Amino acid sequence: MSLEALLRRDRRVSLAALGVVLALAWGWLLAGAGMDMPADAAAMPGMAAMEAMEGMGDMPGMAAPAWSWRYALLMFAMWWGMMLAMMLPSAAPVILLVAALNRRVRPQRPPYGAAAGFAAGYLLAWGAFSVLATAAQWWLGTQGLLDGLLRSELAALSGGLLLAAGAWQLAPAKRACLRHCRSPLDLLTRQRQRRRGSVWLGMAHGGYCLGCCWLLMALLFVGGLMNLYWIVGLSLYAMAEKLLPASPWLERLGGVVLLSWGGAVLAGWAWPAA
Repeated sequence: MSLEALLRRDRRVSLAALGVVLALAWGWLLAGAGMDMPADAAAMPGMAAMEAMEGMGDMPGMAAPAWSWRYALLMFAMWWGMMLAMMLPSAAPVILLVAALNRRVRPQRPPYGAAAGFAAGYLLAWGAFSVLATAAQWWLGTQGLLDGLLRSELAALSGGLLLAAGAWQLAPAKRACLRHCRSPLDLLTRQRQRRRGSVWLGMAHGGYCLGCCWLLMALLFVGGLMNLYWIVGLSLYAMAEKLLPASPWLERLGGVVLLSWGGAVLAGWAWPAA
């Protein structure tokens, strides 16, 4: 079989594997991520949201369930599953690039191990974020700042997160991280010259993606961790930033919108106002 035919086959196999993983991740989120409520409960109006929460014994405006090791692990799994579902699609082109590069360097050796190692490293980086996000959720919950649907009950917190995310969108560090996310070949070349393994490469790329999107992901506390519409919206925006042709307009527009929105929330003019 020719090299080009092998590359086409590798691409099909890699895309199929990524599709299965993403289908499982989104299916888990749609099923409630182990929390016994639908993923769009946070987007439901009044009584519908209350009915959705009956299985957990909570209603909006009340405290989230008491923390235990089991609950903490469930929250970590929920965060990590969300990060997988939201961020893996935008990483798919880089995973395919890693597979193609490995096939070209070692034509007789299947590249799937390297691609899987890269994807694992990428997800480990977001797993580290998920640990921190779970700790933040625990602290916010113990301070009574989250409702039973795991969203901010305080306009000051929501507005502050929106302002912070907007300011980060306009920061030079954000643009530097986004540049590496959009053009990872330089990173891959430099790390390979240092004989880094595929897992390390994935973690390095994931670190840059973290730099791009960590405050966007923190906005899940504003819209609700179980708000499917919010999750999809943030996921599509992060994907557009990385995959659309390189241009500063999208992140700058996002920054201006978030800063304006955060100011309006703090002034009590916009959702989610207290």
